[in-house]
Amino acid sequence: MSFLTIFSAPKPFTNPHINVIQHNAIQSWTRLADTSVVLVGDEAGIGEAAQEFGAKHVPEVARDEKGVPTVRSVMAQGHALSDSPVLCYANADMILMSDLLRAAHQVTAQVRDFLMVGQRWDLNIPEPLDFSAGWEERLRAEVARRGKFYNPWGIDYFVFPRHLYTEVPNFTIGRPAWDNWMVYHALSTWKLALDATRSVLVVHQTHDYYHLPGNRPPYGSEVAKSNLAKAGGRKNVRHIMDANKELIDGKICPPRSRFVRLLRLLERSLLTEEEAGWRWRLAIVLSNWQRPLATRPRR
Repeated sequence: MSFLTIFSAPKPFTNPHINVIQHNAIQSWTRLADTSVVLVGDEAGIGEAAQEFGAKHVPEVARDEKGVPTVRSVMAQGHALSDSPVLCYANADMILMSDLLRAAHQVTAQVRDFLMVGQRWDLNIPEPLDFSAGWEERLRAEVARRGKFYNPWGIDYFVFPRHLYTEVPNFTIGRPAWDNWMVYHALSTWKLALDATRSVLVVHQTHDYYHLPGNRPPYGSEVAKSNLAKAGGRKNVRHIMDANKELIDGKICPPRSRFVRLLRLLERSLLTEEEAGWRWRLAIVLSNWQRPLATRPRR
């Protein structure tokens, strides 16, 4: 039995760049000690990638009316195909390294129920990674040289004990709001959403949105609105800096005081479901003020 199982629902491997970055991501996962990998879906190339890297593969997955896998089904498969005490859902473009595994061990030694998330670094990686000895150090140096720290709305991995998230709303995966609901659910149910940004460096390999209409992110789309409704509205939409704890030097601590967290708290108190009125307009102003502050790397 592995300590950690990472599971994901990759895109088809037919686009050459997606093929490269998904191979990079999956290979990084399989190099983690005491970790298993599960790939979900029957899209082109998933089975072959699973075979190449020794991952488990389950082609069966429920889909929405557009044929996109649902979060409920992917989560169910991740639970069913693992006996690990800790699970990690990760998007298939995310490179994960040994500090994530170390953080998972540190957190499970301190608490029973938790969700661990963290802000990512964006990096353009057009070619297959060299995974020879020292690859993590080389990648960290590249991130320091040309990576871009992304805002806290981008939640690309979730670490949690296997007994949690056994039932989730029927979101469409890869579209807005479901990841934000995951943080809300942790805060409202077992009261621990943990921000591991200071302890875990994760790399999002940048890509376009060739698979979506207009080659644009899906914000404002009908499926995004559907996910938001399934989440219960904006009151249930949280991001990484809404977490109520941080992992710092291996210890679970209260989040460090930051002006940007105060702005976020004020923004949340003003948000309304209707995009109109003075409360909504002021909330948008506060949101805009946060952007440069929220993308300053945290040490």
